[in-house]
Amino acid sequence: MGLPLVRDDGTVRRITLDRPEQANALRLEDLDAVAEAVTGIGPDIRAVVLTGSGDRAFGAGMHLDTFRDAAPGDGYAIISRVAACLDAVRRCPVATVARLNGVCVGAAFEMVLACDARVAHPGVRVGLPEVKVGIPSVADAALLPAFLGPSKAHELILTGDLYTLDELGADRLVNRLVPAGELDDAVADLCARLSAPTAEVIAAQKGLFETWRNTGIAGSVTTSLDVFAEVFALPATRAAIEGYRR
Repeated sequence: MGLPLVRDDGTVRRITLDRPEQANALRLEDLDAVAEAVTGIGPDIRAVVLTGSGDRAFGAGMHLDTFRDAAPGDGYAIISRVAACLDAVRRCPVATVARLNGVCVGAAFEMVLACDARVAHPGVRVGLPEVKVGIPSVADAALLPAFLGPSKAHELILTGDLYTLDELGADRLVNRLVPAGELDDAVADLCARLSAPTAEVIAAQKGLFETWRNTGIAGSVTTSLDVFAEVFALPATRAAIEGYRR
């Protein structure tokens, strides 16, 4: 147990954080492995599922030894590797689904926010406890206000407390809220629906999501027009148009 487990199951790549005896706490090498797994995707993989080993936790964030063993000047190098992993998840060219099977905090919660969709059971709790050890929440924590609104996002970040999905408004964070025993079925259904369009259009649309997050309306529209024209000309698009039935 240690590095994330990466297993391809048909058209779905499953990435499992695998340190259950430590609530799947992350080390820097785990982040590098996740980044590689969501980047090195061949044409046969149409969706990625991220989850944690066991039923206790999705992930406990960064292992505290990462910070305890670091010199005061190591902060930028550490957080750069965290950010690189989250960026790779966010930019993954196929649909990404987080399977929340337990508590999810810190960098693991940011990884979940970076995914396209989330499936959870009602017992899941989430949080960003970084302030409790004197460091700010950064990187993809910046996505949280778009999910929860500024007020609730600021409360969660500034207190560092854990919150149930109900306390945050489950429908604002997760796409499917199901009993724990139905997680796998819900994930499979969502993966099938998200991977039904052509691989080309999913990759293009996900690229546009990143543009929309980082560019104003005018720039986003201009880029969208160019991407539409490029995808429209592809043979896969022509086949999808011909084969479409309402």
